[in-house]
Amino acid sequence: MKMTRHDPEQWLRDLFTAIDDNDLPCFLEFLADDARFRFGNSPACQGKQAVGAAVGGFFGAIKGCRHELQAFWAHADSVVCHGQVTYTRHDGSTLTVPFADVLLLRDGLVLDYLIFVDTSSLFEVPGGDRGT
Repeated sequence: MKMTRHDPEQWLRDLFTAIDDNDLPCFLEFLADDARFRFGNSPACQGKQAVGAAVGGFFGAIKGCRHELQAFWAHADSVVCHGQVTYTRHDGSTLTVPFADVLLLRDGLVLDYLIFVDTSSLFEVPGGDRGT
């Protein structure tokens, strides 16, 4: 789904709705075929197939998520936004953390998708030994 100058906020809301609905095919419509994607400090991947595998794997690792967009800045070839995301684990517990995304665009599609978020405690086992 191409971003237009007419309503970048709705475009972002549609993007986050696809993510929050775990709708991988819809999410991939926002990306250029050769898109690069990096989530937190994970290694980057490139191409829709690789991005789909990475994002699909993450969708399967959590029960769900909800993004609350707080602010964004849009230009012809980039969008920067930040907010809060609440992840729901398979056991029903949640983690809410701030996030920032940098999206570089080509022809209205995401070419570079950079997510800055700390999910280090998302998969911790409550009461588990952290080696300390």
